[in-house]
Amino acid sequence: MHTEVAPVGGVITAPAPRPRRRGGPLAVLVALVAVATALLLALHGQVPDVYGIGSLVESFLPWSGVLLLVLAGVAALRRSWAAVVAVAFAAGVWAWVCWPLTAPDATGAGDLVVVQHNVSDENTDPLGTAEVLLAAEPDVLTLVEVTPALDAAITAEVSDELPYRAVLGTVGIWSRYPLADVESVDFRPTGVVAQWQRGIRAVVDRPDGVDPVVYAIHAPSVRLVPRGGFTSSTRDRALGLLGDVLADDPRSVVVLGGDLNTTLLDRALAPVLREVTTPAGSFGGTFPAAVPLVRIDHVLARGAEVTGVSALGSTGSDHLPVVADVDLPDG
Repeated sequence: MHTEVAPVGGVITAPAPRPRRRGGPLAVLVALVAVATALLLALHGQVPDVYGIGSLVESFLPWSGVLLLVLAGVAALRRSWAAVVAVAFAAGVWAWVCWPLTAPDATGAGDLVVVQHNVSDENTDPLGTAEVLLAAEPDVLTLVEVTPALDAAITAEVSDELPYRAVLGTVGIWSRYPLADVESVDFRPTGVVAQWQRGIRAVVDRPDGVDPVVYAIHAPSVRLVPRGGFTSSTRDRALGLLGDVLADDPRSVVVLGGDLNTTLLDRALAPVLREVTTPAGSFGGTFPAAVPLVRIDHVLARGAEVTGVSALGSTGSDHLPVVADVDLPDG
C-alpha cells in the first residue's frame, strides 16, 4: 500500500482535472455521416432503383432531417467544430431539397374544395369515415378502394351534401355539382388482368365559371417480394401511362385526386408531375394512418392552383384523407 507523504511545511494538492476531450472518433463519425447524408440528399436521383431501393430512399428523404437533429446534438456534446460545421452543411442541403415540400394548410376557401381518400376495402367504420370527410365541407370527394358495401354506406351518408356520384370498379367521385362525361381511365400496364379498374374521369358542371375535369386514381402499390426486395415496376409503368393519359386530355383545367402510392420526391412520379402540380406538403403524412410517415395521397391540378393541402383525422382506413383548396381560373 502506497502512502503519499507531504513534504515538511507543504500540503498535498489534488491533481488538476484533465480537460474534457473534444472531438474524438465519435465526432469524426458524426461528421462523416453528416457529409454522407448531404450527398444522399443532393444526389438522390442517382441512387440506382435496384429492387426499388431508389424509390424507397426518395420516399423517406425528408425524414433524414431527424437524423441530422441527432447528429447536431452529438456534435454539440462533443464540442467538435468540424462535426458542427459538417452537420450545418448537411442541414443546409436538407433545407434546399426538402423545404420546398412544405405547403400552406387548406382553409376551405378554394373555388373547389377537394377531399381525397383511400377508404380501404377493409374499412369497418364507413359512417365514421363519411363524417370525417364531410367535416371538411368538400365540393368533391375522390375515393379509392371503394367496395360495393362502402359505396352504398358512404353514399347514404353524403348524399344530402354531395348528391352526384360516379363509381367505376373501386374508384369513385362524389360531387356537390352535376357530373358529366364520366369515363374510365385506362392506365393499366401490360400484363395486368383485364378487370383492373383503378381510374375514373368526370367533368364537374359548376353553376358558374370554368368546369374542371376531375380524376380519381389509385396507382398500384409497392410490394415486398421475398428474396427480391421492394418491387415498384408495376406502379412505375402505371404512373408513366397515367402521365400519357393526362398529356392527351384536351381539357385545360384538370384536378386529380389519388392514392399514387409514392411521394412527390420519387422519380417514378415525374411523368404525372409534368402534367399536374401541387404544393408538395410532404410533411403532412397520410400513411400509415397510425404513424403517418409519408404522404402518398395527393390532390394535383393543371390550369388551376392548389393553394393549400392538409391531412384530415383518422377514419376506418389505414390511410388519412387529405383536403385541398383549388383555385380555378376565371372563365
